[in-house]
Amino acid sequence: MPDDADPPESDAPAGIGGDGAVDPDRDGSADPGGDDSVPLDDGAADPTAARAGDPGADGPLATTRRLAVAAVWNADRRRLRAPWRLALAAVVFVVATLLVGTGLLAAGVGRPASATAGQFVGTAIAATATVAVVAVSAVLLDRRRLRDYGLGLDRDWAIDCAFGLGLGVALVSAVAGVMAAAGWLTVRGTFVSTGGAFAPTLGSLLALFVLVGVYEELLARGYLLTNVAEGLAPLGDRAAVALATLLSSGLFGAAHASNPGATAVSTATVSLAGVVLALGYLLTDELAVPIGFHVAWNASLGVVYGLPVSGLRPAATLLETGVDGPTVWTGGSFGPEAGLLGVAALLVGIAAIVAWVRWRYGAVGLDPGVVEPELRWQE
Repeated sequence: MPDDADPPESDAPAGIGGDGAVDPDRDGSADPGGDDSVPLDDGAADPTAARAGDPGADGPLATTRRLAVAAVWNADRRRLRAPWRLALAAVVFVVATLLVGTGLLAAGVGRPASATAGQFVGTAIAATATVAVVAVSAVLLDRRRLRDYGLGLDRDWAIDCAFGLGLGVALVSAVAGVMAAAGWLTVRGTFVSTGGAFAPTLGSLLALFVLVGVYEELLARGYLLTNVAEGLAPLGDRAAVALATLLSSGLFGAAHASNPGATAVSTATVSLAGVVLALGYLLTDELAVPIGFHVAWNASLGVVYGLPVSGLRPAATLLETGVDGPTVWTGGSFGPEAGLLGVAALLVGIAAIVAWVRWRYGAVGLDPGVVEPELRWQE
C-alpha cells in the first residue's frame, strides 16, 4: 500500500456506512467513518471524479452521480456500504433457506417422524442458511476473514467457550435450585423420553442445542451486530456498538415472540439474554463465551431439568420435573426465560462475564476488533 496514496474525497453524507464524516469520538483521530477508514492501496482516482476536458464534470449532474455512487459503493474499502450488504445478505438467507428446504422435501424429509426430528430439520435448514450467508458475505460482500465474525478458533477461544458452558449450567442450576427450595419444582421421574428411545432422542436434542447456539450467535452477534456497528461507526464506537447491540438483541427477542406461551415479558427477557450474549462478544471479539453460554443454557433447561426452553418442551430429559409456582417468578409455560428468576440469572451472568474478562485479560472494555474489520485484501 503506497504511503502517498490518499483516499479520494467523497461528498457522501455521514450515516450508516457513510463517507466523509470526521468522527471525533474514535481515539481522538480523524476517521472518515464506518466504511472509509482505509485508503486505496493503489492510489487510483475515483472513477466518478471530474475528468479534464469534460464540460459537465463539475456540474450538478456529475455531483449527483458521484453522490449516488458513493451512497452505494465504498471506493476506499472496495465493497458495498453496510445497508446494501445487509440487504443482500438477507436475500442470500431467504434463497438458501428455500433451496435447502426444497432439497429436503425432494429427499423425502418433508414429514419428520417425530417433533424432535422436525425441530432438528428446521434447525438444520436455518443453520445451513446462516453458514451460506456468512460464507457468501465474507467472500463477496464484506470481504472479511471468517475469524472477523468471532470465529478465531484457538486455545484461548476454547477456554472462553468452556467458561461460557460452565456459566450456562451454573445459572440454570441456580434457577432450578431456587425453584425447588421454594417448593415450585418437583422431580417426577428420571431418564424420560416422549420421542422414542431415550439415548438417540437425547443425542438429537443435544445436537440441536449445539446447532442453535452456534448458528444463532453467528447470525445475531457475529454477522448482524458486527455489520451494524461498523455501519454506525460515524456516531462513535460506543454509540455504534450500543445501538447495534440493542437492534440485534431486539431482533433476537422478536424471533422468539411466536414460540408457544410467548408474551411481551418473555420477548423482553429474551432480548435481555441477547444483550448478555452480546457482552461476551463485545469484550473479547470472539463468539466463544456467547456460544458456550447459549448452548449450555438451553441444554441445561431442557435436557437436564426438563424445563421449557423458550416455550418448547424437550422430548427427552434426565429429570422429569413439574413446576407449580407463581408465573411471575417461574415464567409459566414459556419457562424461566419469562420469569423474574430468569431475569435475575441473566443479570448475574453479566457480572460473571465482566469478572471473567477482567481476570483473564486484565482489563474490561470494548474490543476494537468488533468495529474495525479485518479485510481480506489488506493482508
